[in-house]
Amino acid sequence: MRLRMLPYFLRQTLANIMDNRVVHTIGLGTMVASMLIFGSFLLLFVNANNCVKGWGQSMSMSVYLKDGISQVNKERITTFIKILPGAEIKRVISKEDALKDFTKALGLQAGLLDGLSSNPLPASFEVSFKDFKSKDIDPQRIKNELEKLEGVGEIQYSKEWLRRFEGLMNIVRLVGFVIGGLLCLGVLFIVTNTIKLTIYARKDEIEILKLVGATDWFVKVPFLFEGMFQGLLSGILSLLILFFGYSLLSVKKVHMLSLAMFDYIFIPYQYTLLILFLGLFLGLIGAFLALGRFFDI
Repeated sequence: MRLRMLPYFLRQTLANIMDNRVVHTIGLGTMVASMLIFGSFLLLFVNANNCVKGWGQSMSMSVYLKDGISQVNKERITTFIKILPGAEIKRVISKEDALKDFTKALGLQAGLLDGLSSNPLPASFEVSFKDFKSKDIDPQRIKNELEKLEGVGEIQYSKEWLRRFEGLMNIVRLVGFVIGGLLCLGVLFIVTNTIKLTIYARKDEIEILKLVGATDWFVKVPFLFEGMFQGLLSGILSLLILFFGYSLLSVKKVHMLSLAMFDYIFIPYQYTLLILFLGLFLGLIGAFLALGRFFDI
């Protein structure tokens, strides 16, 4: 394709889109929805992965106490925690504080707790370890020793959740590949049929161009540009909608399961470029597939 022909092809592409704007608008809306689903999954996966990394670099432990624990046993547990290497008690949570935190976390659903006759939540210590990489810190050994102390009910630490979460992440990753593949097929189907409809609408014009000596590629290029434009625009719009939703819902820090803090982040620029490239590529391939039925490529 000669560069001097580029303005003509761009004008022809814009004219084709405007002449079939209803078809393109419907197709674009469906593509944006598909790309948005894919982008939302990437956003979820990126933040879940960020959470796993945060747990891998630090460790928190929740020590839940039995109801009716004596002050002597409570002080004994406190002393034991303080002499652990790198351990720091970040917060002592009473049964009342635990219920308040849970009520706050439920938000509008807090009314579900009105029927409780007593407070079922235990008191607890929130413990963090400053230097988790230290060889002196063996979370399983610490857990076993703490469980032997009188008054200790249950212990949870972030590495336990990390092991469980890593298995879940593998499943999420597999589901992501399946969903991504199905969405890509859906986008190809949409682009292909949109371009087919525009070709049918200009069938007589195409035949005239062929009769006066226009080459196949001279006729094809504007349709290829249509597919690329539709794919790229769907990627841009889906990213804008995704970022708008992220801005409304995002918080600087997320406290999860009383175990770890992690940043809630937007998808990195590599994934942003991936979505844009994927939209452009699928639009181009979809246009090729549509043209294949009308021309010998």
